[in-house]
Amino acid sequence: MLTQPRPIRLKGRSFLALALSPELPVDDWLVQLDDLAARSAGFFLRKPIVLDLTHLEIRQDELRDLVAKLAQRQVRIMGIEGAKASLLAPDLPPALTDGKGTSDIEIPAIEDVAVPAAAYPQPIVSVPGRPISSMVVSQPVRSGQSLYHAEGDVTIVGSVASGSEVVAGGSIHVYGALRGRAMAGTMGNSAARIFCRKLEAELIAIDGFYKTAEDLEPGLRGKPVQIWLEGESIKVAAVI
Repeated sequence: MLTQPRPIRLKGRSFLALALSPELPVDDWLVQLDDLAARSAGFFLRKPIVLDLTHLEIRQDELRDLVAKLAQRQVRIMGIEGAKASLLAPDLPPALTDGKGTSDIEIPAIEDVAVPAAAYPQPIVSVPGRPISSMVVSQPVRSGQSLYHAEGDVTIVGSVASGSEVVAGGSIHVYGALRGRAMAGTMGNSAARIFCRKLEAELIAIDGFYKTAEDLEPGLRGKPVQIWLEGESIKVAAVI
């Protein structure tokens, strides 16, 4: 007897991805990318990446070559934003438009004023129309863990281990040692800041501008600091 097939269910999902905006000449930009990857091992590992071509004049063959060179560097492009229709092809990543970040976390025992505690430790996805202004993490962020909160500030009552990362649309407050990567202002908030009690970071970034451990002033390592963006320059100062 033939049975009625069940309909295919399609659900919308929002995911947070890193956006790369190549600059001309592309070969020089790739050298800078290699430098970032060398100084922050695993920075792009297992991360979805969007290629933003909004301000880049490039031919289709050049785009295909760029995607291939990024793949050689283990940078996987999930989509292309800001590209002309003539640039796209079946063998290239699909076009993406109107990207919107969401909140996601892989760390248990988190206190979030906007989401019931019973929802943890499952991954959290923010609901459109219900803004979350801040997130408080009551445990250290362990090596290999990633914390994403695109809607606002993140406060960590503990340390951020080497090999972990914290990504926030607003500011980041670490009441312990910051040894991993901290990226604030990721949704275009240049006024965001990073505060920590002990600076030992692998990488810090605000609104897309970054410094790696080698770029930080040696005299500030191990000190309580605040970090902010001044124009296109990352500033770091000790907090007394």
